[in-house]
Amino acid sequence: MAENLSLIIVDDDPIVCSSLKAIVELTTRQDPEGEMQVMALGHDGGEAVRLYRELRPDLIILDIRMEPVGGIEACQEIMTLDPEAKVLFLTTFPDEEYIVEALRLGAKGYLMKSSAESIVPAIRAIAQGQRVFGNEIVAKMVVGKNQQPGRQDLEAAKARSIFRELTLTEWELVRLVAEAKNNKEIAAALHFSEGTVRNYLSTILTKLDMRDRTQLAVSYYKEGFA
Repeated sequence: MAENLSLIIVDDDPIVCSSLKAIVELTTRQDPEGEMQVMALGHDGGEAVRLYRELRPDLIILDIRMEPVGGIEACQEIMTLDPEAKVLFLTTFPDEEYIVEALRLGAKGYLMKSSAESIVPAIRAIAQGQRVFGNEIVAKMVVGKNQQPGRQDLEAAKARSIFRELTLTEWELVRLVAEAKNNKEIAAALHFSEGTVRNYLSTILTKLDMRDRTQLAVSYYKEGFA
């Protein structure tokens, strides 16, 4: 019999917390893959960190916008406590900055609350070492595990990736976008003007036939770069 998964759910809306708990437990009780147990509910990022520290669940589900401590801040602190922590964001906000920051921090998933039916499959996938992003963000996909390749390996990987047509400067800009840097920060890092950064970004998006920097950052992580 499969081992049960332990979870913590943190959302500033108590109704959302209790509803998610009911969905998770009811839909997995008779599941041959194993039951999921919700160990605790929390309502802000500070509580999320405290509960994670005390209970060390297999996975924590976090809302993004909470007061006084938000989900992104909580995720950063949790990942510092435990670099192997599995964090799933469940939110109503598909904002570019949140998605890129979640990826940078090492979150394992990012789903919209409107995709409640996907929550249990997403938890299963994350427990198996995958990363899952909802259809509203990008088409549901698995992102490769973080790697720290050497320079030659990185260049070889780039040559086999969707980024192979980019110049070295364009590739460096993509990396900075994936690190959630804004145009001002990228300009400072590359010693460009912000206008030049915007021009480079436009050229990159055209070359790769992508819509925006969010898709660019997600593709960077999908290809296994981190």
